[in-house]
Amino acid sequence: MRYFIELSYNGSAYHGWQNQPNAISVQEVIEKALSTLLAEEINIMGAGRTDAGVHAKQMFAHFDTDVVFDEKKIIYKLNSFLPKDIAIHDVFKVKAEAHTRFDALSRTYLYRVTLKKNVFSFENTYYVKQSLDVDKMNEASKILFGYKDFQCFSKSNTDVKTYNCDIMNAEWFFVNDELHFVIKANRFLRNMVRAIVGTMINIGIGKLSIEDLHTIIQSKNRSEAGFSVPAHGLYLTHIEYPEDIKI
Repeated sequence: MRYFIELSYNGSAYHGWQNQPNAISVQEVIEKALSTLLAEEINIMGAGRTDAGVHAKQMFAHFDTDVVFDEKKIIYKLNSFLPKDIAIHDVFKVKAEAHTRFDALSRTYLYRVTLKKNVFSFENTYYVKQSLDVDKMNEASKILFGYKDFQCFSKSNTDVKTYNCDIMNAEWFFVNDELHFVIKANRFLRNMVRAIVGTMINIGIGKLSIEDLHTIIQSKNRSEAGFSVPAHGLYLTHIEYPEDIKI
């Protein structure tokens, strides 16, 4: 049987989602817990590969096993085994060909910026001291809808076959003293959201103009775009799948 796991994690202590030869990853910790509980080697496939320090409010992974188990009990046992910064919310059967990465219809990310120095949020938000023109940043966000190729925001030397992404939503809004950026697309390139946010901040402080964004995207050159904001302010918040994926 193939199973999907729905989970969340605080990425601060991990070198990203994917297994690394010399660093601890979220994938490795979950695989060890599952392998122990099911008494066989379990490999999981995640819906994406978040970078070191990036968090996930909703992530999915899948695994295959012939071991019969109670799904509700395995959720409880996994949460008992796992550290406090990883939580399992659901485990459910899916169709044999279902794939957490390839079947995802969309992914949504949140980036949190704080505009006031806050001793209680500095570990999970990015503090920007300069004043930001949020109207300009939202106007610039709309430009993203007119493009498909976002190579300018991608980390160099990636093994992707295409830099095309369909952006469905991108907007800035205030939540108390924080400024949030939410972006939704069918797929994302490595470092893409953090590079977009850095570029938007440069527009917000007046270092770049709104029109400069057209030039940056058309250049397909990462060095033309803005800086990459820190990972600790980034959250994967939602992944959408077809409704008929469950059994």
